Amino acid sequence: MKVIFAGGGTGGHINPAISIADYARDHDEDFEAVFIGTRGGMETKLVPRAGYKLKFIDIQGFDRKHILNNVETVRKLLKANHECKKIIKEFKPDCIVCTGGYVSGPVAIASKKAGVPSLIHEQNVYPGLTVRGAEKYVTYLALSFEETVKHMKDKSKCVVTGNPIRGEILTANYMKSRERLGIKKPFVLIFGGSLGADKINDTVIGMLKRVISEGRIELLFGTGDRNYDKVIKSISEAGIKLNNDVRVVSYIDNMADCMAAADLVVARSGAITVSELAALNKPSILIPSPNVVRNHQEQNAREFENNGAAAVILESELTSDVLYKKMMSMAEDEKALIKMSENLRKLAKTDALEKIYELMIKMSEQKGKTK
Repeated sequence: MKVIFAGGGTGGHINPAISIADYARDHDEDFEAVFIGTRGGMETKLVPRAGYKLKFIDIQGFDRKHILNNVETVRKLLKANHECKKIIKEFKPDCIVCTGGYVSGPVAIASKKAGVPSLIHEQNVYPGLTVRGAEKYVTYLALSFEETVKHMKDKSKCVVTGNPIRGEILTANYMKSRERLGIKKPFVLIFGGSLGADKINDTVIGMLKRVISEGRIELLFGTGDRNYDKVIKSISEAGIKLNNDVRVVSYIDNMADCMAAADLVVARSGAITVSELAALNKPSILIPSPNVVRNHQEQNAREFENNGAAAVILESELTSDVLYKKMMSMAEDEKALIKMSENLRKLAKTDALEKIYELMIKMSEQKGKTK
């Protein structure tokens, strides 16, 4: 099977595509893949690292506040459509899989014009602009929540698959991961997404000195690539001396081990993150991003909170003192963590990769090229 994948910008769009590709590669010895992305997104690092070819198009999102700024966006979209058709013609895929981000739009449009079956995956409850715009061009709408179906116009295309969970997440083990990482104390993992989050970073910096001086936990803090230098400078200016118990990194390459080894995770509540937390039965403090369409991160977080599966701190309420007190009270309450883990099992969906792969096979059969 030959497949084109499109997804870009953040790890939340790219990692699902890589997970699907890895699953297909494991199940099809003739599998070939090409990824389409942009030069400014995380795909430039993540896709080659995963061992896949990456081709670039130049695309940007629409500016909803300043309509005149979209003249350049439309120009780039038209050019990107031409570039995508050229990539499809050269690679001759059996099907196309889009996982979100601006890059998915022109790829979905080109798939229709080229006569290649395609699907687009929506990770959140409320579909984003790209997914809604691509709906009429794709063969299937792979959705993560039943509720999303009612937001789509063509319900006959909808298939509820859940969110793809990376294989290494599904097989990660608490004790083995702690041993590999050398963890001895209660371990807290903090990250604000692949690109980082300024508010979370500033809040964590504000409590690091206290964490280090008390020495009650081990902590790994992922700042995001674009914020790392700024965070390190702020830590230095604050006179904070890091030690072996508190580590600060730009990007967490071994997320499966780190998440599995954690007793508590502090993170945004993007769809892929909460899905992975559920799959690992990992207690968390969720800090929804307020800068997303339809406030979908708070919707994700509240669903977990309402099921006793996570604690929620809104960004408007977030301070170093608030986070520190909540983090320490949870990290050292073993009974509460166990109960939260049990509640997470009820929310976990772990067969999305299998369901999406089945759709890929169906699409490939439509092209008459599967063996």
